[in-house]
Amino acid sequence: MKFLLAALNAKYIHSNPAIYSLRAYAAAQAPEAEREVELAEYTINQKPEDILTDLYERQPDIVGFSCYIWNWRLIRELIRELIRELHKILPELPVWLGGPEVSFDAEKIIGEEPAVTGIMVGEGEETFSQLLEYYRERANGNGRKMQMQIAAFWPGAAQNAGLYSIAGLVFRDSVSGEIVRTGERSPADLNAIPFFYRDLKEFENRIVYYESSRGCPFNCSYCLSSVDKTLRLRNPELVKKELQFFLDRKVAQVKFIDRTFNCNHRHAQEIWKYILEHDNGITNFHFEISADLLDGAELSLLAKMRPGLVQLEIGVQSINQKTLRAVRRYTNLERLRHTVVRIHAEHNIHIHLDLIAGLPYEDLTSFVRSFDAVYTMRPQQLQLGFLKVLKGSYLAEMAEEWGIVSRSEPPYEVLCTKWLSFADIIRLKRVEEMVELYYNSGQFTHVLPLLELRFQSPFALFSALADYYEKEGYRKNSPSREYRYQVLLDFAKKADPGREELYRELLIFDLYLRENAKSRPAFAGEAAENRELLARFFRGEKQFRSQAHLELFTWPVDRQAWELAEQFDRLSGRGEKPAEKTAILFDYRQRNPLDHNAIFRKPVLREAQEDTK
Repeated sequence: MKFLLAALNAKYIHSNPAIYSLRAYAAAQAPEAEREVELAEYTINQKPEDILTDLYERQPDIVGFSCYIWNWRLIRELIRELIRELHKILPELPVWLGGPEVSFDAEKIIGEEPAVTGIMVGEGEETFSQLLEYYRERANGNGRKMQMQIAAFWPGAAQNAGLYSIAGLVFRDSVSGEIVRTGERSPADLNAIPFFYRDLKEFENRIVYYESSRGCPFNCSYCLSSVDKTLRLRNPELVKKELQFFLDRKVAQVKFIDRTFNCNHRHAQEIWKYILEHDNGITNFHFEISADLLDGAELSLLAKMRPGLVQLEIGVQSINQKTLRAVRRYTNLERLRHTVVRIHAEHNIHIHLDLIAGLPYEDLTSFVRSFDAVYTMRPQQLQLGFLKVLKGSYLAEMAEEWGIVSRSEPPYEVLCTKWLSFADIIRLKRVEEMVELYYNSGQFTHVLPLLELRFQSPFALFSALADYYEKEGYRKNSPSREYRYQVLLDFAKKADPGREELYRELLIFDLYLRENAKSRPAFAGEAAENRELLARFFRGEKQFRSQAHLELFTWPVDRQAWELAEQFDRLSGRGEKPAEKTAILFDYRQRNPLDHNAIFRKPVLREAQEDTK
C-alpha cells in the first residue's frame, strides 16, 4: 500500500513541514508507515501535465494534498484538474485534503468537489496516523470485524465504517453519499511528535523550518491562532538536541514557525541561551516575536549574539491605538519602539517589521503615520502587507459591520473598507512595490537618506517614486536590477535638481558596496583616475585585487546624509569642492551579515597618490 502526500509550494526553496511531520508521526506509531507513506513536493510553476504524470508514475493507492491560504487560490484549479484527470486513469483512487485552508468549511468544499473523498480537519498527525491504519487494515483484509461493529451504530456504513471512529475527519459516506463530520481532535502533545529531519540532502538550498511551540495566547482578530488559544511548548531539552542537529551540519538558516516565539519568557530565554553558547559561526535562526514583551534578560542575551546569528520578525501592524483595540492587539507601542531602537543600536540583529493595510479605523492618513513611524525605526526589512480576511476569524465575523470588502478567493485580500477606498489600496500597492525594490533590496542604503531630506516624509518619497514609475512606464516594463540605479538617478534629478553630482556619487557608492561589478555602469561615468590609482595600490596583490574595488569620490560619501547635504550646498553654492578626494576600498572577502554589503574602509593612499604625480 502506498499513501502519497503531495504539496504544491510557491517556490522551490520552500518546503512543506506538515507532510514530513505526518509521515514521521505515523512511522513512530507503526514502523511500516516508513515504506507506506511517500512524499512529493512540487511548485505552482510546474506544468499540470508534468505533475499529473509524476503522480501517476508513483502509482499511489491513496493521495493527500496539503492546502494553505498562500497556495490555495493558485492550486485549487490545479488540484481540481489533477483530481479529475487522476480519476480517469486511477478511478478508484481516494483523494484526501488537509491543512488550514480546507479545515474551516470542509463540508462546503466536499460538497463542491465530488472527487474528494474527505478532509483531515485541524492538526493532522494523529488523524493521519489513524487514517493510514484504516487503509492498512483494508489492504490486509483485517478490517472486517471493525466494519461490522461500527455498522451496528451507523447502518449502511460498513464499506467505510472505520472512518467513523477517527476523530478529525469530514468525509462523504460511500454508501449514503452523506457528508459526515467525526468527533473533534484534541490538540496533540507536541513532545510526542518526532523530529522529522534525517537526511538534509533533500533540503539542500531550501528553507529549513522548525517548530518549538504551537498555538498563541493572544487574541488578534485577523489571525486564526486566536481561535484556539492553547499554547503548547516542546520540551526545551528536545529542542536543544534537535537544534544541535542543524548546528552540527552547519545549516545556513533555520526558520522557527512558532506564532509568537517569546510569549513564554522561560522557553525563549532557554533556547536563545543555547543558540548563543553553541553558535557555529554559520547557522542563522529566524524568529517571529512580539518586541514589547522582551524583558531585560532577553535583551541582554540578544545583545551578545554574533552579528547575523538571529533574525527577528516583529509585527507592528499599526500605530493607531483605536485600530489595535478593534483587532484585540494590545501592544505597548512606546516599549516596542524603544526595544527596536535598542536592538538596532547593537548592529548585530537583522530586524524585519510588519505593517497591515486595511485594518478597521485606519484610513490613508492614519496608515501613512504608521508607515513613517515604522520606517524611522530603520529595520532591514519593512513588510507592507494587506489584510487577509480569514474564514473563521473574529475579523471575518465583523467584516460587514466594518465595511471590509475582500476578494472571494484566497488569500481573501482586502479590497476596501469604511476608511480605505480601493483607490487607496492601489496607491499602497504601488508604494509597497517601491519599498521592495528600493528599500528592502538593501541596494540603496546611502542614497535614500539623502532623498528623504527632500520630501515631507518617507511615505511621500516612495509615493512620489511610485508616481514616477507609473508616468515613465516602468511598472509595465520593470527595469533590471542594474538599471534601477539609473532610474533612481533620473528621479533624483527631477526631485532635487541641484544635487545631481552628489546623487551620482552616492549611487556609485551603493553599487560597489553591494557588488563587485565587472563592468562600470553608464551612469557612473569614466574613472581613468581610479584605474591608475588602482593599479598602483594593488601592485603585487592580484588575488586581492579581484576581490576588492577602490573608488575615488569627490565628496565624503560615507558621512551622514544631512551632514553631506549641508557640506555640498555650502561648497557648491560658492562653486567649490572638497580640498581632498575621499578614497573608499570595498573588500568583498568580507560582508556585513545583516545586509550582505561589502566591508569598506578608507585606505592610506598618500604613497600611491604621490607615485601617480
